[in-house]
Amino acid sequence: MDREELTRLTGNGNGNCNNDDCPNVYRTASGSFVVQGEVSDAVTPPTGEGLVEIPEHVMREAFRAIGW
Repeated sequence: MDREELTRLTGNGNGNCNNDDCPNVYRTASGSFVVQGEVSDAVTPPTGEGLVEIPEHVMREAFRAIGW
């Protein structure tokens, strides 16, 4: 999936994250979510999966963006 296929829900200039290098939440065309954040080693995920850590304020911003 290309980044152009994602709708960015967070980090659109409302803070210090303007270079695509901060935690963000994206929505796919099918309605699922892609999360960008710091890699977490809290648990070992199954093969093909990964864990990222993302601040609560970023999730709240994403929820507001989709009207939740």
